[in-house]
Amino acid sequence: MSLIPAFKIGLWNAWIFWVLQVLSMIIPDFFMSEEAKIRTKRAPQFVAFNKKKEKILALSTHMIIMPFSIIYSIFLPLQLGTTWFYIGLVIFISALVMSFMTTISFATTPVDKPVTSGIYRISRHPIYFSGFLLNLSIAIACASWVIMLCAILWIVFFHNVVSTEESYLINQYGDVYSEYMNRTPRWIGIPKSRKD
Repeated sequence: MSLIPAFKIGLWNAWIFWVLQVLSMIIPDFFMSEEAKIRTKRAPQFVAFNKKKEKILALSTHMIIMPFSIIYSIFLPLQLGTTWFYIGLVIFISALVMSFMTTISFATTPVDKPVTSGIYRISRHPIYFSGFLLNLSIAIACASWVIMLCAILWIVFFHNVVSTEESYLINQYGDVYSEYMNRTPRWIGIPKSRKD
């Protein structure tokens, strides 16, 4: 990764990854029933945060990190033909699959039940983790330390706010969600700890 990245607008820049990610979230809507579309829109967005710090961190990911990453990716060439690119591409495909699977899980779960099926069986927050993987894939495919920093900030910020979202879900779904938390780790690949 170079300290000073090459900036140029081009067809083979990182913006392609963002476009494909957005399409992976939009395309399933064309194949869903109206009821399934309503269910996918029920994810808690910016739940009532108990602390100002949590609200700032959550809003920062959506209002600063994500827009910065998208705009920056327009000028960030992919390192085509390099090992960096292929490793980033594999991680990106994983992020796409995860994003698609979260949409399917929401679409197939009744509105009055928490989402616990599909990819939610192995992680309580695959949506946030797929966002992290997307940024990580761009950072690697473009050999960009700036986007790598965005990926790290993304997951650190969300790690600090998910407990509030989980409290909201416990209030909404009660013991069903508490039992789900007891058996499912917060993040993919990180074993469940006692305080999770």
